Parts: sequence; C-alpha cells; structure tokens
Amino acid sequence: MTRLLCLTALTIFPIILCLTTSAAVTASDTLDSGSNITDGATLVSAGGSFTLGFFSPTGVPTKRYLGIWFTASPEAICWVANRETFLSNTSGGVLVIGSTGSLRLLDGSGRTAWSSVDSTSSSAPPVVAQAQLLESGNLVVRDQSGRDVLWQSFDHPSNTLLAGMRFGKDPRTGAEWFLTSWRASNDPTPGGYRRVLDTRGGLLDSVSWKGSVKKYRTGPWNGLWFSGIPETASYKDMYSTQLVVRPDEIAYVFNTAAGAPFCRLVLNEVGMVQQLGWDPVSRVWNVFTQAPRDVCDNYAKCGAFGLCDVKSGSTLFCSCAVGFSPVNPSQWSMRETRGGCRRNVPLECGNGTTTDGFKMVRAVKLPDTDNATVDMGATLEQCRARCLANCSCVAYAAADIRGGGGGHGCVMWTDAIVDVRYVGKGQDIYLRLAKSELVEKKRNVVIIILPLVTACLLALMGMLLVWIWRKHKLRGKRRSMDDIQHKTIVRHLDETNTLGDENLDLPFFSFGDIVSATNNFAEENMLGEGGFGKVYKGILGEDRVVAIKRLSQGSGQGIDEFRNEVVLIAKLQHRNLVRLLGCCIHGDEKLLVYEYLPNKSLDSFIFDAARKNALDWPTRFRIIKGISRGVLYLHQDSRLTIVHRDLKTSNILLDADMNPKISDFGIARIFGGNQQEANTTRVVGTYGYMSPEYAMDGAFSVMSDTYSLGVILLEIVSGLKITSTHSTSFPSLLAYAWSLWNGGRAMDLVDSSLLESCSASEAMRCIHIGLLCVQDNPNSRPLMSTVVFMLENETTLLSIPKQPLCFSQWYLEAQATGENTNSSMNSTSVSVLEGR
Repeated sequence: MTRLLCLTALTIFPIILCLTTSAAVTASDTLDSGSNITDGATLVSAGGSFTLGFFSPTGVPTKRYLGIWFTASPEAICWVANRETFLSNTSGGVLVIGSTGSLRLLDGSGRTAWSSVDSTSSSAPPVVAQAQLLESGNLVVRDQSGRDVLWQSFDHPSNTLLAGMRFGKDPRTGAEWFLTSWRASNDPTPGGYRRVLDTRGGLLDSVSWKGSVKKYRTGPWNGLWFSGIPETASYKDMYSTQLVVRPDEIAYVFNTAAGAPFCRLVLNEVGMVQQLGWDPVSRVWNVFTQAPRDVCDNYAKCGAFGLCDVKSGSTLFCSCAVGFSPVNPSQWSMRETRGGCRRNVPLECGNGTTTDGFKMVRAVKLPDTDNATVDMGATLEQCRARCLANCSCVAYAAADIRGGGGGHGCVMWTDAIVDVRYVGKGQDIYLRLAKSELVEKKRNVVIIILPLVTACLLALMGMLLVWIWRKHKLRGKRRSMDDIQHKTIVRHLDETNTLGDENLDLPFFSFGDIVSATNNFAEENMLGEGGFGKVYKGILGEDRVVAIKRLSQGSGQGIDEFRNEVVLIAKLQHRNLVRLLGCCIHGDEKLLVYEYLPNKSLDSFIFDAARKNALDWPTRFRIIKGISRGVLYLHQDSRLTIVHRDLKTSNILLDADMNPKISDFGIARIFGGNQQEANTTRVVGTYGYMSPEYAMDGAFSVMSDTYSLGVILLEIVSGLKITSTHSTSFPSLLAYAWSLWNGGRAMDLVDSSLLESCSASEAMRCIHIGLLCVQDNPNSRPLMSTVVFMLENETTLLSIPKQPLCFSQWYLEAQATGENTNSSMNSTSVSVLEGR
C-alpha cells in the first residue's frame, strides 16, 4: 500500500472539508468500456485505501465534483477531475470511457464537463480501454491488452502529491507535473498558487509562485536534501528519495517504506503546503512538517547579500553579510529590508592582480540559482580558482555534499546572491570580498604614549596588590562558606538529575547576601505573593536591582520544580524569556534571583480598569507578537524542546519598555528526540488556560501551550478574564468570543479602551488566530511557527476555526456541584499565581 509522502518541509493549514458523498453502489476498482459511474456510485482500490466518486465541498451542496479521496478520511481529497467546471446537484453527472480510450465526465444534458484528453487535439483511432483505480491512488487508463498506459491521474496533479507521483517536467515536450492550489478551502477551482520543480539554475529547486511572483523556495538539491530544509533527512527510514534526470524526464520522486504511515502533501489556498500523516488509531492527520516556517522563508526577505535569522533575537531578522551594509539604512530601520545590502569596499578584480578572497558563511540555505552556473566535475579548490578568475563571480558553494569532505562539484553565483537564511545543518557558502575586508586592520602605536601607558600599568599593579592583600583574609573566611553553599545546591539539584546537567553555568548567591539585599525580607520590599511564596525587590551590591522569589516551605514547588526552573532558565536565552540571575539553597530555604521587571505582570494591566489605558493597541499587539516568539523559541528554536504547561497572563512579565517576558518554568517539561506528546496523572496549571486533553486526560504537548496562548490572545484583545461571566451571558470568554466571531461581530470583543488606537485588521487577525489556537483537537491547532508567521504577515489567509468545547467552565461547575469528573483529574492541583 502507498503510505508516505514527505517531499519537502513545507506549509501551513490543512484543507478542511465536510464532504457530501453518496453511498457506494459499486465496490469494483475497474471501469470497463461500455460501463459508467453515476453520481452515487464509486470505484474503490483493491486494498480499500482510495475511493473515486462524486462529492460536494463544505457549505456548497449545489456543486458536485468528481474526485479521488482517502477512503478512511473522505475530507482528504487527493485529485479532482472537473476543477474548472462543476456539475449541478440537480442534473447529476456520469463518467464514461470514450471510443478513443479517453475518460469523459458528462453533465445531465450530455455535455462534456471534463475530458482526459484535449478537446482540440486531432481525432484518435478507436480503442477498447479500461480504467482502474490503483492502491497508490492513481487512476490509470490502459488499452485492452493492459500493457500500454493511455492516461493516468498522476500525470495531472491537483493540489495534492502522493507517493509515486512525479514532480518535475519533460524537457522534450515541455509538459510539467506541478501542484495548483484550490481557490478556497471549499472551492477546488485552480487558485493563484502553484508549486513547481525549478530546473533553470542548473540545480533543482522546489519553488512556490503566486502568478509571476516567487513566494518561497526550498533551496537547491544538494544530493541529500533541498539545502533549506535539512530536517527532511529525519524521515529517511520511512521513505526514499531520488532525482530522475534523463532526456524525457527531470523529476523528484519518492517511495515509501513498508509499514510507514500514509502521507499526503497539500498545497493550500494561501500558497503553503502541509505534510500530513494519517494515524489509523486516532483517525486524525498529524502534521509532519510545514513551510514557509517563519518570516525568513519569505522569498528575498533581506534582499541582495542579506542574511535572515529567526534566532537573532531581533524583530528585524535581517542583517548584511560581512563586508556589506544596507543600501538604504533608513528603510532598514523601518523594517523594510528588501532593498538589500551593498559592498563596503569594491572588489579589486581586473586591476592586473588577484587580491580578492573569500569569507565562509556557515549553515545557510543556498541562494537562488537563477544567476548561477554549475560544474559537477570540479573540486572546491577548482571552484575557488574559477570564481577568482571571473570578475562577475561573487560566491561559490559545493553542489553535492554526499560523501563528506566539504562536498564536490560547485555552483557559482554572479552579480548577487539573494534569499539566504540560516538553517540548522545548512550548507557553507564562500562569499567573495576585497582583500582589505579580509585582513584585520592593524592600528599603529604612537611611540610617544608608551611611557605613559607603562607608568599607568605600574600604578594599577601597585593598587591591585594592595587590594589583594586587604581582601585576602576576608576572602579566605568566605571561601569555605561559599564552597559549602555550592556543594549543597549541586547536591540538591543532582538528586533528581533527569536533565543530565551536573555543571550549571549559573551564579550561586549566599543567603546572607540575599538577606541584606531584601533588608531581611522586609514587607515594604515585597512585590507579590502566591501559592509558591513571596517575591521581593532586592539590591545586590551597590545598584543591581533584582527580583527574588522565596519559595515557602509549604509551597507546591518542591526541589523538582526548583531544579527544573534553575536548569531550564539557565539554558534558555531569549529576549522574551525572563532572565534567571542565580539561586540559593540555605537549609529549608530555596530562593531564585531574577532580573527585575518594574511593570510586574500583564494581568495587572489588562484586567485593571485604572491601568489598562497604559496599554494601547500597538503596545498590546507588540506584546502578543513577543509572547508568540518566546513560545516559538521554547518549542522549536532553543537547544531543548520545552513545553511550559502554565502559560497565562500572570506569568507574562513586562519590562520598563513593556516588552513581554515569559516566566515561571517550575512545571515545564523537556521533550527529547522525536517525542511529540507525554502523559501525566499529576495535572498542574491553571484551569481556563489548560487545553482539554491535558485537563481531562493528562496528555500534553507543544499544542497544549498553543491552546494557552490562544486564551492569552483573547484576553489581551478583550480585556476580559477567561472565566468572565459577569459582563456576558456566556459561561466563559471562549464561548463569548466564538459567538461574536461566528455571528460576524468579532470587533465587539475588542476592549473599549482600545477603540481609538486599535487597528481593526490586526485585532480581527488576533481574535481569529486565538480561536484557531483553542480548538479542541490539538492536531487542528497551528504550530507556533505558523502563529508567528500569521501575526507577521497580514495578507496570509487563515483557515476556519472549529467551535471550542469551553470545557473549563463545565469542569469548574462540576467541581462546585460535586459531579463526577474524569478520574485522571483526582490528583489535579490548580496553580493560581499572583502577578509579580
């Protein structure tokens, strides 16, 4: 059976359809000459994997189409015949085999709505033919002998690619095998996007187009994978890939391994592709990979000689390559980077000597190859020499990385390089620079200042010796105490060493220093209090302001949670995560020292009538994007895959500039390897922000955080708490938001304090994304890379969310009335933390 499709690491929303299909009248996989298929009858492949028949998309019962779908999941339409001419549900339709062996779809009046051959082609001689739906999902028409294939659906893809299908072109005839999007999620008419295999640059590249505009490319094929998506190599045990290059075919082809899950690749209506794998147990489609993954996948985001990096920690994402500066600095400061970069120093080629050189740029997606030439027979050293000899050559890289050693063959670019981004396991490219840009500039030392410098150094050395002598005794006394402190902390942290981090690069503060910093934990220094204990403002040293969390002995956060927070935050570095400066264990005391954030927590603003006006819409939208980037870092961009499990507005802290910082990692969990989900019988967190599968069954994943983020988005936009019922007639904010959105009145949800500063399109997008994130089925929620992409790109079309269950209010009411709930909840502890 055909199982897996893993062509590239590609795109975004699944196509959501509710199909109107009639009961099967036939169970055969074959249509013979003289027979037909009418609306209500079907062909089913021999193994039952695929069905051919008539269907209607969601909400459009009057339109009928002939298509092929995955039998176990009828919404998974793999191919549509009459995409441009629908049939009426009143007149019906019939599929027949013509006298020349062609398939013809006739409407109720006998007119041809679709044919497998061009109606303008010359007449063909009569032939007896037979059509068969194969277990691969391919509809094949053969002559009477069964040997010659007259036509097959695999040669005419719609918006879906299956295993065994070709993706490429025939150089002799010009025929191409490519994907074309649907016009909408419920309209299979060819849309504005197509995905093709580009062969113009000498190396194959998979490219998405919208009309004549290039939108996304995977990077050229390097012998193992497309250079911009090395993560596809992780699926090598499930499928094999090959490039076919011969006079009549240049194509990318993949085959599946025995027992691998069925997969499909869908180009959706907004020009993105999502790789989906079928889970026969849960009967849902799981997301394998998707792209564009983030803003750096937008074609030519940073222009010529620009480099894009989503891990830069900056909202700009773009920087210029070494030796280059922005063409228009003022536009760059306004986040308009497509103008690209230009050289600081012109190349010296052509002046009679070869004085240029090359700077290696590591781990990138190789540039667009439209202006490149390829020589598969050259070594990298030969490529270097050839590039230096050509004054138009600006960069070169290995064309094939198989076999290690830097690869062989080369691709050389002229004029400029464009669409370059950093990726894990990316390729190295050698960028040409003038010699003066490669040699560090030496600064001349003025002889006359040497005596003065020497005298200053001698004076400083003398002062240093005096200081060392005076501090020697005090240091000796404190050293033994610090050693004891350090060993105590490490011993406590190692007792539950599930993370394998015995050596922590984190300062350990003495209890005495903390007592002094907080004025012996004076009440006037207290910033907040919650179930974990109290948080104090402190001053370490002379002017270092910090926030100190003192875990009470009765706190639910024990040594496991304490160690979890110490290790995780010490290893995570991102502008939207709170910084942990150190820790302390002294007897029963456990203390954490954080950076001080003067504006405390997000909930102290948005739910406070007196303070909410301080957060206008641009500030709230910036906070939303900052939180989303922080969660994306936890899920995908850090060295670890982290599930926070307690995202809520009180755990979002604000610095002096109102930049958000995610805090409180006490119950966070690390996912290792290919782990996608975990279960627990100890459900901890805050109801309302918990996803249904976590609160009721103890199952959590990165999608649990996505649910929590959706709740936070709706709270920020509305200024209402998730459990708000006093101002609406609905049991929760989710029910209220869904009702307004579904009724076309989503703007009524926006906080009245934002009306003057609010951007309606941005607010509507945030509400829409929030509802996508709180869908009950975790597989229906978008990945964080998708959330960030949707927030950053206003033109991106969004899929339609499903109505949320709003389980949290039901659960709280059930607890209050004593109703029986899921047994896995018996050990649930609710953490409701105060804002710090």
